[in-house]
Amino acid sequence: MVHLITVEKDQEVLATIGAALAELGVTAGSMTLIGAVQTATVSVMKKDDALTDYLRTYDQPLELSGTGEIWDGKPHIHVTLYAEDFVTGGHLHSATVREFFVHAYVTPLAS
Repeated sequence: MVHLITVEKDQEVLATIGAALAELGVTAGSMTLIGAVQTATVSVMKKDDALTDYLRTYDQPLELSGTGEIWDGKPHIHVTLYAEDFVTGGHLHSATVREFFVHAYVTPLAS
């Protein structure tokens, strides 16, 4: 069964998804995300230094798409962000919805 989690105006993406996962009792699984956010912090890696995460924070309207895993009830999300002047991707550390929304389609791992 796939669950839809909607992150709405002024909500933080990871916190909202995490709370919904706890309410649903989902501790392991996968997810697909689509939507738009106003701010986002992602970690990226350089080609020549794959062991170091570099945090980048963006504050502008960003289209967001991604996939993720759920481990121990916590979301781990890999996203691509699109804006008028750039495209970037990485591991999502935080993101806040302002005038938009994010939908997370969660598929629990069968026990």
